[in-house]
Amino acid sequence: MHDVVLRDFEPEDADWIVARHGALYALEEGYDDSFATLVAGIVADFVRRRDPVHDRAWIACGGGERLGSVFCVQEEDATARLRLFLLEPRARGIGLGQRMLDACLGHARAAGFRRMVLWTHKSHEAACALYARAGFRLTAEAASRAFGCDVVDQTWELDL
Repeated sequence: MHDVVLRDFEPEDADWIVARHGALYALEEGYDDSFATLVAGIVADFVRRRDPVHDRAWIACGGGERLGSVFCVQEEDATARLRLFLLEPRARGIGLGQRMLDACLGHARAAGFRRMVLWTHKSHEAACALYARAGFRLTAEAASRAFGCDVVDQTWELDL
């Protein structure tokens, strides 16, 4: 793997984020197109409402291509939300996910947040293990139907 850099999100990254989330989650989880629609809305909200002090997003790049994304957005005055954490399969297992999570948490702390929350699914075992190692606590879990699949929603929280 070539040297990987984390750079700030640019509006030109939006289409890639939506397309890769849609394609990877369809392939790996069986999600339908409603997931890509959700991602498109999240990205559009970020572009439209971004507060440069509190909100930040990174794109991992290596070998001339995008390899991943992660977003930190203000949820409430003291709470940040981790969103759109994605790694291309070829970029997994090399510590890049930890590096991206560390960047997100570092920004949240520097921006004055006291808590970070995230929503995921139980089937994302590698990501959940990463969150647990970083000190996140699983605070809610419920079976649901989303994106054309039966899923188990999870909420994780971390005191910063």
